[in-house]
Amino acid sequence: MKFIDEATITVQSGNGGRGCVSFRREKFIPRGGPDGGDGGRGGDVVLKSSAHRRTLLPFRYKHIFKAKNGAHGQGKQKSGADGQDLIIEVPPGTIVRNAETGEVLFDFNEPDVSFAAARGGRGGRGNARFKTSTNRAPRHAQPGEPGVFLSLSLELKLLADVGLVGFPNAGKSTLIRAISSAAPKVADYPFTTLVPVLGVVQPPWGEPFVVADIPGLIEGAHQGVGLGVRFLRHVERTRVLVHLIDGSQIQEEDPLMTYRSINRELSGYSADLARKPQLVVVNKIDLPEARKNADLFAAVFPGQTCLWISAATGEGVDQLLAEMTRHLEQSHEAEANDSV
Repeated sequence: MKFIDEATITVQSGNGGRGCVSFRREKFIPRGGPDGGDGGRGGDVVLKSSAHRRTLLPFRYKHIFKAKNGAHGQGKQKSGADGQDLIIEVPPGTIVRNAETGEVLFDFNEPDVSFAAARGGRGGRGNARFKTSTNRAPRHAQPGEPGVFLSLSLELKLLADVGLVGFPNAGKSTLIRAISSAAPKVADYPFTTLVPVLGVVQPPWGEPFVVADIPGLIEGAHQGVGLGVRFLRHVERTRVLVHLIDGSQIQEEDPLMTYRSINRELSGYSADLARKPQLVVVNKIDLPEARKNADLFAAVFPGQTCLWISAATGEGVDQLLAEMTRHLEQSHEAEANDSV
């Protein structure tokens, strides 16, 4: 399925039905009063986040969405039926903006949440509503209110707990296959992953969590080079970043070169993104040159902990899962304390 994470749509809520001008006409009742009913309310356009949606692909082929109009009022004080609401499903993680002003209208940060993007117009009142002691036969009714016409910009930012970042061929796809049921393409050439991939991890301890394999970054990605900013947005919501480094590509003269390069791209895109907790992991230590390079990297690494793994053989993966779980638990605890 093609991954689409941006779309612009036009929505229009239903018009309210007009009120009715009518008078009671029955045998033996020569002076029947006004009995015009009210018009029905126009339908709302409602956006709803659904776990069944993964991308914004449906909006690539359909751009205009219109709710039903309210029915007009009728005689005998019969009100018109309300227009049916239109429910539009979007993936969790979708941000809704006013396409003209850029104002954020709603952020679907979890599934099964609804947002009325455009309210339907109210139905007009029938002439029975205007009867008074001095005006016993009103001959006017209200028209229904028009619906709302709005252009919306949709932007999808995946909801994941852990984001895997690193240069192409660092082994992110192999790792997510090893720790979850996700099955991204794995091959020995750059950019085998062209769309973000989500995998659910069930560790031996703790709660399950979601990992996102973000397509490989390259120098200048935050400025749009390569896959660029299109996929950097998908790590903004993550709690923890796993910074994966290909041990076989570490340079002896500058072991931290790739590490610094990826961090420059993260900070160039967003200062908040650069401040996220990182687990730095040297991958492919099943290769002799990678294990040797890992020693060089660890000797000059500025952080406290650097993990060594082989996503292909599973070496060190259990320790990495333990560290992911620990960091996520710390993040949840910090959020709970902040909310008190």
